[in-house]
Amino acid sequence: MANDELTVAVLGPGGVGGLLAALLARAGHRVICLAGADTVRTLRDTGLRVRSGQFGDFTAHVAADTELREPVDACLITVKHTALGPALHRIPGRALGDGLIVPFLNGVEHPAELRAHHRPDRVAPAVIRVESTRVSPGVIEHGSPFAEIDLTGATVPRDRLDTLAAALRAAGPKTRVLDDEAATLWAKMSFLAPFALLTTRHRLPLGDVRTHHREELTALVEETAAVSRACGGPSDPARALARYDTFPPHTKSSMQRDAEAGRPLELDAIGGALLRAADRHGIPVPVTARLVAELRAAGH
Repeated sequence: MANDELTVAVLGPGGVGGLLAALLARAGHRVICLAGADTVRTLRDTGLRVRSGQFGDFTAHVAADTELREPVDACLITVKHTALGPALHRIPGRALGDGLIVPFLNGVEHPAELRAHHRPDRVAPAVIRVESTRVSPGVIEHGSPFAEIDLTGATVPRDRLDTLAAALRAAGPKTRVLDDEAATLWAKMSFLAPFALLTTRHRLPLGDVRTHHREELTALVEETAAVSRACGGPSDPARALARYDTFPPHTKSSMQRDAEAGRPLELDAIGGALLRAADRHGIPVPVTARLVAELRAAGH
């Protein structure tokens, strides 16, 4: 990777991918968005339009294609887990070359899936904390007053991680490189799983969940913390509950938004992965199991 201009592919220029693509392009990097034919046409014609209280309102011009056709320094994977399999056909290995694969996916199992098909030492998982939505193809609304990225990768050369992190940081998002991959992924999972499962199950925003379903939230947080501890992640239920209390009451999870829109849910990547990890370590998680079963029974 060069120390100045990078070539970065973004697989899935939606809320997260579109924001990162636009910020990197505005900072002077070559950005190639990979998407379906209709989105590709829109991006080629009008670019990526961002509305953001933190980063301003701007339009960024990016390259766009249905498939990667040239080597890149990094490919950011920002599709939902439910679309991962078909989307990977857009990044053939012969084109990717020595580029990093950087998945911004929910859950904890996707790094192993990606390493089964790509060089393990080029898969660098990332976690992002942001609220950003694609309101239409090429139009991104960044609603949160923050955008924070944790970049990791147990076997990825540190200089590769540092170079990408520096580019992301200079483009806008607060970015750090963390050494412990399991702890990084489980830190996100520990927060996301209770939030996603309960808001989706009860069809309520976080404020109503933490008020009217406090006991259930507490139990789920404690179960998730126990599994996280066994997997090498953080385990502080009281801190997790306190963090939920800081969020605006109208906050909804992305899984809840997907359910409301009739889109496929990342139920298996979040709830299913949590149950599988609990089973591997012999940890009872009755509240998690019930919620996942109820969501599946509801057709999710």
